[in-house]
Amino acid sequence: MLHRRPDRRTLLQRAAEGKRPTQLVAANVDTLFIVASCNADFNLARLERYLAFANDAGTNPVIVLTKADVADDAQNFAQQAATLQRGVAVIAINARSADAATALGPWCGPGSTIAIVGSSGVGKSTLVNSLVASGSRLPQQTGNVRASDSKGRHTTTARSLHAMAGGGWVIDTPGVRSLHMKDLGQGLDVLFAEITELAPSCKFRNCTHDHEPGCAVPAAVAAGTL
Repeated sequence: MLHRRPDRRTLLQRAAEGKRPTQLVAANVDTLFIVASCNADFNLARLERYLAFANDAGTNPVIVLTKADVADDAQNFAQQAATLQRGVAVIAINARSADAATALGPWCGPGSTIAIVGSSGVGKSTLVNSLVASGSRLPQQTGNVRASDSKGRHTTTARSLHAMAGGGWVIDTPGVRSLHMKDLGQGLDVLFAEITELAPSCKFRNCTHDHEPGCAVPAAVAAGTL
């Protein structure tokens, strides 16, 4: 018998192009690992979109930078990513290493649910295998990236749920070619908190922070505080 249906605590959903319905990705996710790689595929604008996506869903975003072991300066990538949102955690790892699970351990404990998103070829499935590894057959297939532009193919074609060695659960998702920004007001407010906090000081309530007189945003930029 159906006694009750618990409400979703968080809901990750992707806006579709045109009039196509919104795609539901996963529910009740505690932490979203936004995976990017320390190579030519690293893209700050894409990371911003993922952060807004996570914020809007109500889940905690963590930026995970893979391929740190082959980058000339992985710390430079990490520093750039850390500037995107106030207080966001950024972890640079080698996804194939056993140390990866240790570095991400604070978010992967018993009872936790994490989801992994990112472009094709950044190492999402490799990371899942490292988090799940327990001596059995690894659950996810992995592929190579093109040397010319560091982009990968869609090795993962469907979402899947796996038990992690640390006691939590991890959801692997297919690579996303484009992430459309629609109806993510709350997500953007968190992403650009510094601007959101200045907005009430603008002269006009409907200020676009572009050309209006008395706007607090360009004034803060000119003063060097934003």
